[in-house]
Amino acid sequence: MNHIIEFDEQCKPCKGTGLYVGMAEYDGAAVVCHTCKGTGLHHVKIEYNDFTGRKERLNIKRVFETNPGIGVGEGKQRFSLSDFGGMPYKEWLQGLPFPKKSEMRKFTCPAWWYQSADYDLKPNWDKCGWGGSFSGCKHFHEKDKCWEQWDCTA
Repeated sequence: MNHIIEFDEQCKPCKGTGLYVGMAEYDGAAVVCHTCKGTGLHHVKIEYNDFTGRKERLNIKRVFETNPGIGVGEGKQRFSLSDFGGMPYKEWLQGLPFPKKSEMRKFTCPAWWYQSADYDLKPNWDKCGWGGSFSGCKHFHEKDKCWEQWDCTA
């Protein structure tokens, strides 16, 4: 069933003043707030449907626990989706957990992956070297060894 909630609230960006002062306005300068057009009032209209259960999504083949910032796809057959880890969509729909070694191991190291997937599990090994990015670590070219270490400690 479709529902609509409507209400007027104090405009958040200008705090109801109708005037916005950001990092470019100083020494007493202000601009008319773009959200409320200077009224101080913001009208909110929320439309929603009752939740009746998770819906299936068409054309999905594989699901990944997270994406740490990598283009994921078959890339004109350069890669298969399974090269990126993850699990089949049908298994995910059944509520199965992500299998062991389903991280994007060909493309990330354990620190990079778990920074996004579960920060509490992110390793903080002495050998991890920050080179401005995870791929800049002096050990990144041999990340398979880091994954071996991860598998022994996880």
